[in-house]
Amino acid sequence: MTPVELLRQVTEDWLEDPESDVVWAGAHEGLRGIRMAQTARDFTTIWFDVGEITIGFAAYLLPPPPHSRDAVFDHCLRRNHRSWPAYIAADDRGELYIRGRIPVANITADDIETAVGSVYELVELAFRPLIELGYATPERSG
Repeated sequence: MTPVELLRQVTEDWLEDPESDVVWAGAHEGLRGIRMAQTARDFTTIWFDVGEITIGFAAYLLPPPPHSRDAVFDHCLRRNHRSWPAYIAADDRGELYIRGRIPVANITADDIETAVGSVYELVELAFRPLIELGYATPERSG
């Protein structure tokens, strides 16, 4: 089975599983995606990009922080120290994403599940603290 076929099979199996948090699985513009329900926020969408050497995956986390940008990025770096195979990254606009890569050589369904689980966990652990650090309105001193 090719990595593309495995990814399709795994994501469709999640969609059909009534105990899964996956509410959508499909393809768009050459990428395979899933959308899963979460506790920290309503949903997270993960996009998979199958290449010759790796399957890249990415999920949007937050827009650029309007406050305490250094504290937000410091929190992300410290969180990344404990994260695998996913990590928090910022693009050139300062938007935050969860990203990672899985080698396609000998890839298994467990590898894909580990990647999705790591995204789920990062959102659950980092979303609210990041909101408090960089997105909540700073209190005004009287």
